[in-house]
Amino acid sequence: FSPNIPEAVTVHRRMEKKRKRKQTAETVKRKTKSVRVGQIQTENPKNPFPSHSAPTPQECLDIRDTLLTLHGIPPELAKYRKSQSTDDTAPPETVLDGLVRTILSQNTTETNSQKAFVSLKSLFPTWEHVHGAESKELENAIRCGGLAPTKASCIKNLLRCLLERKGKLCLEYLRDLPVDEVKAELSLFKGIGPKTVSCVLMFNLQLDDFPVDTHIFEIAKTMGWVPAVADRNKTYLHLNQRIPDELKFDLNCLLYTHGKLCSKCSSKKGNKQQEKFNDNSCPLLNYYSQSV
Repeated sequence: FSPNIPEAVTVHRRMEKKRKRKQTAETVKRKTKSVRVGQIQTENPKNPFPSHSAPTPQECLDIRDTLLTLHGIPPELAKYRKSQSTDDTAPPETVLDGLVRTILSQNTTETNSQKAFVSLKSLFPTWEHVHGAESKELENAIRCGGLAPTKASCIKNLLRCLLERKGKLCLEYLRDLPVDEVKAELSLFKGIGPKTVSCVLMFNLQLDDFPVDTHIFEIAKTMGWVPAVADRNKTYLHLNQRIPDELKFDLNCLLYTHGKLCSKCSSKKGNKQQEKFNDNSCPLLNYYSQSV
């Protein structure tokens, strides 16, 4: 008979309890993981709010017609419109030009981004010249557009990667690809985000897509087109599901234009352009009141 037997039994019982607790924890973890996987499989990443029925096709059409009467399509955007009669003597803007123009438009005004693009093209006749230039030279060329170091780095990286992958500085091959493949291609370049890709899709490739900038995001939330919890990315996904393809270009340009001009529809007050637009005449007021 050993005097240590009771102590050994106690140790064994403790170890047995610890083993059972561990098994229980692992079982719970497996079940939780299984539930999460099931949830992921049932969600549609392209349609984050399937039960949210706004906007309806008729509402999109009504607002497009109302804003078209009020503003018209701005000339700088109308040149990208599918239905316009094209001038054979004026070749369309290249996809690479359009992409860089969109990069330069980030976080600045249209006037400043246009100045930056003109300055860039005047100092560097070809994209090969831009690729071979020093970063500081490129920064100085686009400084008037703001965020020059960040944008210069993005442009240089784009050109370097494009040359490595395709052997030439050209993005015209994107014209032959469907929307999802264009998104996959452009997402390979560092610094090219979803909104930039969407703008290239709609303007330069004339594909049916609906970019969401700050103005459109604010209007969409105010009108109840997306739930209050929606962020810009989910708003982009939802609106691309709900807005008819044939209305996307016009409605996007018009909501963007209206958001800039109407103080009711923008968080940026005191803009000189907004002062020319009578807030009380906002044609979206009825939609705002209906969404409250």
